[in-house]
Amino acid sequence: MKIRILLTLFLVFSLTSIGQTKQELKVKDFFWGENDTHKNANEIPDKWKNESAVIIYKNENYDFHKFGKSVTYITSTRKRIKLLDKSAVKEFSEFSFSDLFKEPSKVIVFPIPVVFKVKQHTGSFVGIKIIKPNGNEIEIDVKKESVQVDGKTNIAISNLEVGDIIDYYIYKEDSFKSTYAFGFDPVETTLSEDYPIIDFKLFFETENDFFINFNSYNGAPELKNIPTEKKSFRRYSLEASNIDKYISNRWFYPLLDLPSYKFQVYFARSGKFEDRALAFLPEKENIIKKSVTKEEVLDLYDKRFKPDGDIGDIKDFFKDKTFKNNNEKVTSAYYYMRHYYLTRFIEAIVIDDAGIRYNPYTYYGSNPVFIRNQKQFIRHFTEFLKREKIGFEIVVAKKRFDGSISDLLIEKNVNVLLKVNTKTPIYVEYFGPHTSVNQFSPILEGTDVYLMSASKNKIDEIKKGKLPISSQAQNESKRNITLKINDAFSEVSISTVNSFKGHQKEDKLSERLLFTDYVNEDYKKFGTKSFINHVKRKKDKAKYKKALDALIEKLKIKREERLKKNIESEFKVNDIEDYTFEIKETGRYGLDSYLTYTESFKAKNTFIKKAGPNYIVEIGKLITAQIDLTDKERSRTENIHMNYPRSYNNKIIFNIPDGYSVLGIDKLNKSINNKTGAFISSAKIEENTLIVKTSKQYKNNYEPNSNWHLMVEFLDAANQFTNEKILLKKK
Repeated sequence: MKIRILLTLFLVFSLTSIGQTKQELKVKDFFWGENDTHKNANEIPDKWKNESAVIIYKNENYDFHKFGKSVTYITSTRKRIKLLDKSAVKEFSEFSFSDLFKEPSKVIVFPIPVVFKVKQHTGSFVGIKIIKPNGNEIEIDVKKESVQVDGKTNIAISNLEVGDIIDYYIYKEDSFKSTYAFGFDPVETTLSEDYPIIDFKLFFETENDFFINFNSYNGAPELKNIPTEKKSFRRYSLEASNIDKYISNRWFYPLLDLPSYKFQVYFARSGKFEDRALAFLPEKENIIKKSVTKEEVLDLYDKRFKPDGDIGDIKDFFKDKTFKNNNEKVTSAYYYMRHYYLTRFIEAIVIDDAGIRYNPYTYYGSNPVFIRNQKQFIRHFTEFLKREKIGFEIVVAKKRFDGSISDLLIEKNVNVLLKVNTKTPIYVEYFGPHTSVNQFSPILEGTDVYLMSASKNKIDEIKKGKLPISSQAQNESKRNITLKINDAFSEVSISTVNSFKGHQKEDKLSERLLFTDYVNEDYKKFGTKSFINHVKRKKDKAKYKKALDALIEKLKIKREERLKKNIESEFKVNDIEDYTFEIKETGRYGLDSYLTYTESFKAKNTFIKKAGPNYIVEIGKLITAQIDLTDKERSRTENIHMNYPRSYNNKIIFNIPDGYSVLGIDKLNKSINNKTGAFISSAKIEENTLIVKTSKQYKNNYEPNSNWHLMVEFLDAANQFTNEKILLKKK
């Protein structure tokens, strides 16, 4: 198993130099030199003697400096880890480094775009050594032991044993030129990780023109200022000790419950770029910003989200149309915009990506309009609302896993959508190919938000509000399953009608629909032309159509292969035959409309077992696998955070073979129903058909850990149902 810690490390590993350079030796001395206060640390507290491994020392460093137009960003990590069992030995026997370091974020400084050039990495170094129980140290020759595999650098650590200490560092330096302003990628993490930590130290070093947003949460230590010899230089540290390991669990948001910290560093050379920066900057570089007020939110966004845009195309669409009310008008406008500014270009995007035709967008006119981001959408849609004299509020929200809006610190964590103040409020956000009116991220549901509004022609008011929460009935997965057995009892035929609405259909839409399944639907609905119909020359039209048809056929074949594997995995069957799939309804014009598709297949020697002259049918498996809680999961202490309330409803129709009766249907009747959720099932026989219905419900998106035992009740009932069987008794 490759070392898990590397998920959080950022390294592009270079093997170009031979031997150790002066810079490499300098980096090595920084971590392992005379000033290393942890070079002899090897003791483990008694409370952690039974752990797989313990991190004796963890050190992280972030340095931000400038010289002229150049900016240098250095990040480094060191860990000293004692391995206490064979599992840890295996875990740390191989390091795998990927290009996980991202360039600093390029931020649009309104109205002028940021322009800066990223240079080659000026230094990326790794050091690894093993300390044996007798004190002997073995330094790994990283270059010699490195192997390049699929774009990754793998380093094997041989002869590791229980009781060894592995001590390693990773150092990376980037330099680039910048005249304007930009923000480095934010860091949001818990103090704890996979193994307990005895001693942890984080260090910052910055200077003028670097602005820091930093805060600690849930009892994590505060960032402390370290005096420096220069007024323009600043150093900070965060120190912690005796940190218990992070235990991963289902439905758990670690940043909400565990000690954690968040920060972002922003670079801005002068006051005018500070004003244009898309960030909540502190007043001065020597101030650590720990929170953001609603007034600061309004100040940052009041001009950026001012209504603006050419809505002439929308006015043309509304010509000669009448609507019952503003709800209907706003809904129609949203779906038309989704098509006019996005889905009508989907074919061109596919053609461009496939290399069928360079720059196919020229067929849509000299200046086709694209809406490319949330800000542009907000400005454009509010311009329409302003023209129609329909009130609105701009919603500023944060996802639940990142904490409350009152803890807002980093602008990148902001989610923006619109609340349209029609008789029944409508929520809309930046569209994708399948987004619907009143659809926004379920992780925003039920959160406190800021609502910004305009008194006249300026966004100048802000107040607190709350987003609604959907119900389990609104987020439904529904499946009707018909099961038939052949005369020889050697093969089953299964056909399903699958329907999804609300948040349950979001992933299914992208998984199941090809672009042809929805762009043609939109062309028909709005009376617009397909890409091929934009092409005037017959020769070009024929050529592009042939290439596009061939591409579509390939995509259909790949989809069928993928869906066959999905169905085999879901029903746990092998080598299915006669697989079919068909879209019935796309469900793209309303969150409460169903995406519906059918599937059918045949499978041999599955769900049926012979028992003398009779047969056992594993009827419960047709609702597919359910959550099977481990003993560890049953003793949960964390609160339960789920994406959204939801329901899973199944109807099984089993055609009873002639000459047989069914025994054991009483075991198919269950009812667990409490305030957290439910599992309810029923069974009955009508003529020669067994009908089984099941309903599994998650009633809320959050439960305190005190309600966990109630959730366990219906989770166990659903899992137990998958083991239920009926007997086909020969008459």
